Amino acid sequence: MGPAAQGAGHAVLPRYPDGRGGGGAGAALQAGLGGRRKEAENEPYRKLRRRSSIDAGGVSTRDVFMRANSWRFICSRMVPAAGAGGFAAPRGRRARRILHCVMAWSAAAPLFAGQAASAPSTTRPGASADWPMFRGNSLLTGVATSTLPEKLEVRWRFETGELVQSSAAIVEGVVYVGCDDGKLYALDLKTGSARWKFDTKSAIKSSPTVYEGLVLFGDDDGVLHAVRARDGSEKWSFKTEAEIAASVNCKGDRLVFGSYDGSLYCLALADGKLLWKFSTESRIHGTSAIVDGRVLVAGCDENLHVIRLEDGTPERAVLMGGVSGCSAAMAGDRVYVGTFGNQVLAIDWKKGERVWMYENPDRQFPYMASAALTDRLVVIGGRDKVIHALDRETGREVWSFQTQARVESSAVIVGERVFAGSSDGNLYELDLATGTERWRFETGAGLIASPAVGEGCLVVGADDGVIYCFGEKRGADR
Repeated sequence: MGPAAQGAGHAVLPRYPDGRGGGGAGAALQAGLGGRRKEAENEPYRKLRRRSSIDAGGVSTRDVFMRANSWRFICSRMVPAAGAGGFAAPRGRRARRILHCVMAWSAAAPLFAGQAASAPSTTRPGASADWPMFRGNSLLTGVATSTLPEKLEVRWRFETGELVQSSAAIVEGVVYVGCDDGKLYALDLKTGSARWKFDTKSAIKSSPTVYEGLVLFGDDDGVLHAVRARDGSEKWSFKTEAEIAASVNCKGDRLVFGSYDGSLYCLALADGKLLWKFSTESRIHGTSAIVDGRVLVAGCDENLHVIRLEDGTPERAVLMGGVSGCSAAMAGDRVYVGTFGNQVLAIDWKKGERVWMYENPDRQFPYMASAALTDRLVVIGGRDKVIHALDRETGREVWSFQTQARVESSAVIVGERVFAGSSDGNLYELDLATGTERWRFETGAGLIASPAVGEGCLVVGADDGVIYCFGEKRGADR
């Protein structure tokens, strides 16, 4: 993409209704853990300006290294000194803990290029049997509109050779999925055969979004790609300043996505021209939701940001009390999101108020999976190895299901069934009402990627590079 196109648009720093502005993401990231956070004088907006930084005289730090399969999650845990203020400090803690996240993964293997047969044109997200983006729709609810057969069998397997963290998109009989080998694959949903592949030469953790005939996804080099769904040719690309792990969300003629450079970008769908950029004070890992002309994103700066899609103007930020790498699921005026501080939150995004908070009373752990929503339940997995089902109105735990390892794969709901992967290598099917196990499939490798559902099939990638399609078995496996 040319410099002129990338330079167009405008950058938006956090400036809220009282006229006060916040610092850019670049400065905050470069500053790292140095310097005391500056606070605004006006109490309603005081918390919006907090940075994930420390005061040498009042905060202790320690590095926490957590590993899940082949990737490492590194974070600096900051524990404020006694008496430090905060947003609804969790029970059983001396003070609010802040997790400042830094993610690092291994580099991709040598890559190759090439294209094959064409794929069909695509339509807007929301077609009845499709799963066009991460979590299935622009509200990120994780609920399928299609159905699955009662008995699932392996329909086909496709081997990539590298870790698959990207979750698939399924549109008009084609599966689109990224891989750590740097390639985006387009596979036939019925047979698993490759239609084409696009080589970025950089690992792909961003789950693709299929919209208006384009496949949109980011890579570890910080490039957002727009690839034609019919043949895998690139229409345009846009370079950010850091890795892109979040997925794209689209509305009308524009798209939004976050980057590890701390910015939320809005581009024109037609040519990738920058329309606006909103800077936060830390990296953005989760996918943004779009509703009522607003973009909502939870970030590593501990805030849930509400931003106008039209021009990038911030309307409010709600301090969550912990870093979040999750994508915020939406239903009505409420947002449901997990944090690295052992909490699942329900937030009224219009009022800017927290409705309820769920916290595991026995263990302290981060939530990295995103929630799935029904009219009654919030279903979310945690690093406590448990899949939790919470009452959507009260936050009370309705049921829980114990796996054998961390759950970072986001659950999906299909009718009265819940499907979720675990780092123990199993894909689980649970009863939505009770949490009782109905079925499981052992892949032999951990599952970080989340399932996708379309046209009677469920697709998920594993840590050993194998992409599985489950449904009614038709002929021999690929």
